[in-house]
Amino acid sequence: MSAPLKIAVLGASGRMGAEAVKAIETATDMELVAALGRGDSLDTLLEVGATHVVDLSVPSSTETNVRFAVEHRMHAVIGTTGWDEAKRESLATLLAKNPGTGVLIAPNFALGSVLASAFAATAARYFESVEIIELHHPNKVDAPSGTAVRTAELIAAERASAGMDPSPDATETQIEGARGAVIDGIHVHSVRLRGLVAHQEVLLGGTGEQLTLRHDSYDRASFMPGVLLGLRTVASRPGLTYGLDGYLELGR
Repeated sequence: MSAPLKIAVLGASGRMGAEAVKAIETATDMELVAALGRGDSLDTLLEVGATHVVDLSVPSSTETNVRFAVEHRMHAVIGTTGWDEAKRESLATLLAKNPGTGVLIAPNFALGSVLASAFAATAARYFESVEIIELHHPNKVDAPSGTAVRTAELIAAERASAGMDPSPDATETQIEGARGAVIDGIHVHSVRLRGLVAHQEVLLGGTGEQLTLRHDSYDRASFMPGVLLGLRTVASRPGLTYGLDGYLELGR
């Protein structure tokens, strides 16, 4: 039997971090060697011999955390938002200098959500109209969600490859924001409401019909199977992977 993966959780005092700590502690093939919060020294990762890092911290520190991990040949699984295209490109350049090290940036770890986004991208080739509604708790600091951004990117890429026109929209006047944000030509609407956790609907419309793909996470425990899958896979996928769908066999 192989030795357990030595895992460190960054952002361990947050809601997602606390769930990750519990999940890793109960996984028989993993050993939790550090659970760091804001202000804790990253040198601790070296002292405990961490081989894998889960970053569930905050946008202001995630880049520093992950670059430290990569520079010390630790594989990293990232669930923190803020990784725009420029930051991903910079990270990919750093990874090229550290061959053999893998990093996964996952806008969402819920397997159902990842699958729903992939299914929506496939379906969007066959419908004239598509829009996204994402719904989260009011403590979420970013809008739209990383999941919605990723879903819009996937949908836009599929529609572009199919040579499709933009969704029809005759709007001439509007109050600012009424039509939501526009990501790669896809309208995304954000709802922040007490009682919600993480939810997303993709609305696809054609003549005389509508297809709705919805995923609901009612508890942050729903994200943990994806976190564990990422940790178990990342070492075998050197370089940067954006989206947990990159680790799933989706035939795409």
